[in-house]
Amino acid sequence: MAGGIFARRARLLVRIMRLGKPAPRFDDVPQRVRQEAVVAIGQRKLLQRLGPGVMHALIFWGFIVLFPTIIMAMIGAVDRDATLPWLGHQGWFAFLVDLFALLVLLSVCAAFFIRKVQRPARFEGSHMGEADFILAMIAGIVTTLLLWHATRIALGLNEWPASWSPVANALSNLFGGGNGTKLLERVFVWAHVLLILSFLAYLPYSKHLHIITAVVNVFFGRTRARGRLEPLVFDDPDVPEDEIRLGSGTLTDMTWKQMVDTATCTECGRCQDVCPAYATGKELSPKLLIMGLRDHLLEVGPKLLSGAEGADPQPLVPNAVTDDVVWDCVTCGACVHECPVSIEHIDHIVDLRRHLVMAEARFPAEAEPMLRDVERSSNPWGKAQQERGDWTHGLGVKVLEPGDPAPEVLYWVGCAASFDERARQTAVSTAKLLQAAGVDFAILGPRESCTGDPARRMGNEYVFQAFAEQNVETLNESGVTKIVASCPHCFNTLANEYPDFGGRYEVMHHTELLAELVRDGRIEPKPGDAQITYHDSCYLARHNDVMADPRQLVEAVGTPVEMERSGKRTFCCGAGGAHMWMEERGGAINEERVRQADETGAETLAVACPFCTVMLDDGVRTSGSKLRVADVATLLAESIVGDPP
Repeated sequence: MAGGIFARRARLLVRIMRLGKPAPRFDDVPQRVRQEAVVAIGQRKLLQRLGPGVMHALIFWGFIVLFPTIIMAMIGAVDRDATLPWLGHQGWFAFLVDLFALLVLLSVCAAFFIRKVQRPARFEGSHMGEADFILAMIAGIVTTLLLWHATRIALGLNEWPASWSPVANALSNLFGGGNGTKLLERVFVWAHVLLILSFLAYLPYSKHLHIITAVVNVFFGRTRARGRLEPLVFDDPDVPEDEIRLGSGTLTDMTWKQMVDTATCTECGRCQDVCPAYATGKELSPKLLIMGLRDHLLEVGPKLLSGAEGADPQPLVPNAVTDDVVWDCVTCGACVHECPVSIEHIDHIVDLRRHLVMAEARFPAEAEPMLRDVERSSNPWGKAQQERGDWTHGLGVKVLEPGDPAPEVLYWVGCAASFDERARQTAVSTAKLLQAAGVDFAILGPRESCTGDPARRMGNEYVFQAFAEQNVETLNESGVTKIVASCPHCFNTLANEYPDFGGRYEVMHHTELLAELVRDGRIEPKPGDAQITYHDSCYLARHNDVMADPRQLVEAVGTPVEMERSGKRTFCCGAGGAHMWMEERGGAINEERVRQADETGAETLAVACPFCTVMLDDGVRTSGSKLRVADVATLLAESIVGDPP
């Protein structure tokens, strides 16, 4: 009966998932197997938070170890004198069962302590009552197992040496060897079996469905660069024009992987806990976003399958999530990095935006000028392309013209460093340093256009792909093979997203190249004693693992002081996801990050991103902080020439 209840619900869920659009997740099998071993079995991402991570990992590993005892209990319930051949007689296995049963029980107690005493804010919005019920069931399963073993030892029915089961052996002293104990032995084994079967029947109806779907979701998680978005296909000859997928408008627009995502959420709140939007009072909670999509899927999915009257797909926005939730996201990836079951929140957000922008022309009004300027002027600032190289006046920087031989390195300046006065200093400093090191480099000047990143993160995939194809054509015609970029957003797009459009280059961030030049002795900075705290850009550290090189540069020119939120667990400046051009509701993310920097006592806030330069400098001004915001390239150039470049 329990198996039938489970199978019926599982079949329904599988049929709903099959309503989803295709997702290319069947490649790179060796990497997927590694992910399964490290993330699913090894619980690596859970262990990022040591205390709760160890607690959950012990419960998970405990049930792997204890799984054979389920079969043993079912055999024992039918025949008290039978057990699994060989394994049921092994002392070492009995010891593991005893050990992990105790560890699971202690971990359940720890979970109750965290939830009922500590009560962390990340559980806000989670189904706490259901979680408590499941924890109680787990406690009941391992308790009845230990008591069943204890009564078997008391009755002399144990097939394994009692000394190998110290916990059950100690508990056996509570029981005698008479008929009462014989009855209790039957009660405990049947209670154990019935609890397990009840858990099996309840599982697919509960949030603990993730016990099954997590291993699937982790296996089909992304194996390519974390900063890459999956491109939409607009020119597939096999797909009618009116069926081209424009992101996620309704349930049936979601991919099957996104549907599995929603069924896998554990409601642990780790994503919510690190979200800069949520931390500054905005409506977005990555956890509640996924829960809202899941609830919508489970409500609408069965109706669609039944073909009942009026069972048309309903818009995901606002029926599953609100508009503000969709637009609050800065695509920093903190939620994805923390999620222990490989849910891809950014993909959900961007696909919702894609449909709102391209199918409904519905987006925040303040973002319209940016999108218009990108399309008309090839940059979000709306400046003339002929002004792209104005920052080079007096520097002697070579502009690569059509037909010129390709330089050793093409410096991709980016829109911010080309047009924003504060960000320009990064380009000037980088150019001077490359010249001082004797690097053969050039820029594209007016032939460089926006990479399309702001439009893509905003949801306008059409505009992004047009610029991607245009820029790839320019770069390929120029014979460029190596590119250095100052902007992490440009760096991420050139390195991780342009290969989808035929642009395959060696792409470096300017801090990587400058650190290499320092290590090679081609640049020799003069050490200083100023205290400097470095802010990791989300698109550099979390999305692309560039963390060591910027710190080497900071250490070369001053005394580094780390912020609590650093490295892959950095806190966004607030510019990502096209928020550089959008009004901010709630508290200011950039001011919160400046506050975190101020807590270090540093004099200088070092950055390695022009967007971070602008946002954090604004945060310093509005918060009244005394911090100086400067790119690491500028600090390095100052240490060499002795005065500001």
